[in-house]
Amino acid sequence: MSGTIAELGEGVGGFQVGDRVVGFLPMADDGAAAEYVVAPAEILAPAPTSVPLVDAAALPTVGLTAWQALFDHAKLAAGQRVLINGAGGAVGGYAVQLAKNAGAYVIATAGPHSADRAKAAGADEIIDHTTTTAVTSATAPVDVALNLAPIEPAQLAALLDLVRADGVLVNTTVWMPAPSDEQRGVRGIDLFVRSDAAQLAQLVTLIDSGRLRVDVDQRVPLAELPAVHAQAAAGALHGKAVIVAPTA
Repeated sequence: MSGTIAELGEGVGGFQVGDRVVGFLPMADDGAAAEYVVAPAEILAPAPTSVPLVDAAALPTVGLTAWQALFDHAKLAAGQRVLINGAGGAVGGYAVQLAKNAGAYVIATAGPHSADRAKAAGADEIIDHTTTTAVTSATAPVDVALNLAPIEPAQLAALLDLVRADGVLVNTTVWMPAPSDEQRGVRGIDLFVRSDAAQLAQLVTLIDSGRLRVDVDQRVPLAELPAVHAQAAAGALHGKAVIVAPTA
């Protein structure tokens, strides 16, 4: 969520009423589809100043997922090769940009409707997942494979063949555990994104320095939220949608 602080709880420091902030709310509590949200102060970071405050709501969940996958779990470093399976989605767009900023060689799988977006994000190679597979099309082994797509278990297991010895496969489709290859030392890691204000602040810095782009596909009034859920259920929701609360 993104917004302006309207009130501070007792003993809260570091923020003032009127501050513009972003945050990834705890998933155990109510969400941000509301005019007012009670948020733990420790999850908040100053909002970027170079994009509209409404659009900043598109950053926390997907931005943190991409950051934690690449750096917390995969330990991605400059010069490494990374395959991002599902690069055309909201998380994938950030993952491509962050990996490229880190000095990695980025191979992205995307469909025809999102290939241009992945290329604009900085992908060095694009594999069209509608006509071929990453396993048959990748030109060389990778150090890191990041799966963001709801693929079949056999397809996820096949990604291991692309990862060089002692590499990492990070998987965000947590209903399907990531496989490992113990003989070659390839680790399979399942990612559960968590709130982290310090990481979020780093993402904001990248945005305001022009090194990270926030993409918003549509802005929808809060009263029309059911239509967004219907789009998602029909598989017709592409890119990131932000829900706009009414202003006073």
